[in-house]
Amino acid sequence: MATLSSSVAASASQNLEEESEGPEEDLPHSPLMSAILAQDQPLLLSLLQSGASANEAPRGWYGRTPLQAAALLSSPSSQILTTLISFGADVDAPGGNNGGRTALTLAAGAGNREVVSLLLEAGANVNVPAARYMGRTPLQAACEGGNFPIVRMLLNRGGNVNAPAAYNLGRSALAAAAEHGHAQIVKLLLSLGAEANAPISRANGITALQGAARCGDLEIVEMLLQAGADVNAEASHTFGTTALRAAAEKGHVEIVKRLLEVGANVHAKSGARGLTALQAANVNGREDVVAILMQLHSTSPQHNSSSCFVDFILLLRLLLDRAIAGGMYTHLQCERQ
Repeated sequence: MATLSSSVAASASQNLEEESEGPEEDLPHSPLMSAILAQDQPLLLSLLQSGASANEAPRGWYGRTPLQAAALLSSPSSQILTTLISFGADVDAPGGNNGGRTALTLAAGAGNREVVSLLLEAGANVNVPAARYMGRTPLQAACEGGNFPIVRMLLNRGGNVNAPAAYNLGRSALAAAAEHGHAQIVKLLLSLGAEANAPISRANGITALQGAARCGDLEIVEMLLQAGADVNAEASHTFGTTALRAAAEKGHVEIVKRLLEVGANVHAKSGARGLTALQAANVNGREDVVAILMQLHSTSPQHNSSSCFVDFILLLRLLLDRAIAGGMYTHLQCERQ
């Protein structure tokens, strides 16, 4: 084992000496990080005893501290985690600038229940604020990941159901669960006072209802409407979407019908291109939704014989929109857990 450990350390050291001038994300792992990723406990202990820091700074925009890396191991070793903590690893240290997620947040999002429990016992902050870009609180991450036992664990430790979302690409706990179709978690959060109309990220944000509409989960949509979710909540400034447009562009016919029943504004525009629900459905080839929205237009009280020319122009516009879009749009599917 000593020979193998020495060779790993030597190899890692050699890699460090041969660093290229490329981006930071391409830098080789430090000897300490190499030992953690190899789950080599004897080498890890030797390096720490020789002066390696358990609080090595994250490398690059997406880098992680040693403790964060250990929290994300596919088969996490409690011995490695406890060793790092015993040598002073900061349990609440942020990661790289993009995401900046603590070890607890990473473990909660990955569903590593044993690690979450260990970090909480070590004093990890259950309500550490979400970092500015793509950040999550531990509870937000757990709700996004859909691990109900971890969500309960964090709530029992005082997790804030209404903690603010990150400025960019943030999600409230409720929006995170709704967007990924975790109905059981949505129900629990609402019962604990989660705000159905919590403020969203200015950039790339989403309300819980907008997320559920995009995901296509009618059960969650109903729960949120019952909780007072605003069907016409304003879309995020950058790449945002109204609830109706979200459902329309994904082809979720029943949700489109339900949102229209409760007063969704068919004329509202959102997203970088400022599309209405009808335009978004059209460029994505959602024929059933287009038919519903066109019928709504033709049967509106303002529609009369003089509107035929307007209808003709609208049809031409839809055809032109689809021709221009020509493959620019993709159909991301809801990942049901």
